[in-house]
Amino acid sequence: MTAIPDEVRVELERVVRRWQQLPLDHALRASGPVRELAQALADEVADAEARPRETLPELGPATLLHQLQVCTYDAARLHPEGRQAGGIRTLAERLAQVRREIS
Repeated sequence: MTAIPDEVRVELERVVRRWQQLPLDHALRASGPVRELAQALADEVADAEARPRETLPELGPATLLHQLQVCTYDAARLHPEGRQAGGIRTLAERLAQVRREIS
């Protein structure tokens, strides 16, 4: 994977650490916001690349975080540093919001 801006990387790492601390039953209940963000990012990337949207497969809570990571990297690629910095801040803020929602 290519490098992503620091503020996005930090928030993504926080989400991953928090997710890894969750008991399975809590992770199952908290999957909604994570899945919604991953799907929204996948849709945004598809739209930006003029590709059809595809629904992310439901593969369980362990894989859900991997999906979020990949979608985050793809979305960050749409907003390279030095260009459209607001998109990066928004991406970091969206990750922070998900972290708060799963806590």
